[in-house]
Amino acid sequence: MPRQPRMRLAALATATLAALGAVALPATPAQGASKSPSYYVSLGDSYSVGYQPVPGGATPGYTTYVAARTHLTLVNFGCSGATTTTLLQTVGCPAVLPHTPGGQPYPTTTQAAAALAFITAHRGHIGLITVTIGGNDIVPCATKPNVASCVVSGTGGIATNVTTLSSQLRAAAGAEVPIIGSTYPDVILGRYVWPVQPPSASAASLAKLSITAFKFIINPALAKSYAKSAGAFVDVTRASGAYTSLSRTVDTTRYGSIPFPVASVCSLTWFCARGDIHPRNAGYTLIGKLIVGRYDAMTTHK
Repeated sequence: MPRQPRMRLAALATATLAALGAVALPATPAQGASKSPSYYVSLGDSYSVGYQPVPGGATPGYTTYVAARTHLTLVNFGCSGATTTTLLQTVGCPAVLPHTPGGQPYPTTTQAAAALAFITAHRGHIGLITVTIGGNDIVPCATKPNVASCVVSGTGGIATNVTTLSSQLRAAAGAEVPIIGSTYPDVILGRYVWPVQPPSASAASLAKLSITAFKFIINPALAKSYAKSAGAFVDVTRASGAYTSLSRTVDTTRYGSIPFPVASVCSLTWFCARGDIHPRNAGYTLIGKLIVGRYDAMTTHK
């Protein structure tokens, strides 16, 4: 996922006004209409827009799954290549995918400001907000000499930015709207089989380190950042099997006997086959199911 150029953060009030004029928004509910939830707002990176390494790039992804099962209209501000910093600071989205389900352009404002403008304009009609962000902040660490130090440093920036974003979302949406953040499958486990098998000692070491990074550094920081604004968090890393012991092996047709967490990430993402970090349909469906499950738990007793 290419990193986007960074620009200074525009004043929120100015950006919000610009977003109202620049974003192709669904019609505002008529005055006096019933204030039932109508919209599902998605923010984030290429995971949030359903990217896969296939012709056209955009696929249904997890947001389409979530929208169908919550019966909400999807409004998607996600941008391929986004980091936690560019989401807050970069004007426009130079990597807009064609035919992104529910996709919204915002050429004169930031992703965050565009989403906040929509949420503010439709306050009382927002049924769900989801965010998938942070992966692109950490991906470069895989090639750094000191991976652990890079992850710790990068996670500090992620925590600061996600805390800021979730606070802004909560203020715009109100206290009752579910805000759900998600993390990622541990695709680095795919280094066990890609690009060569068996893995080199350095590749195996990096794969093991990635589990520790997600379980004890990245995901706890994300969960804490969303929780500060009464947001929920779904641990996709855990659900995709990454925390299972590497000593547990399974037999596969393509790779022979490999650790279960590796086989799982191979089936859910494109990493083992192409070195691509994005989910397959099965991976996006898993993320969608996790979000819907958390959404149901948050709304059942209201």
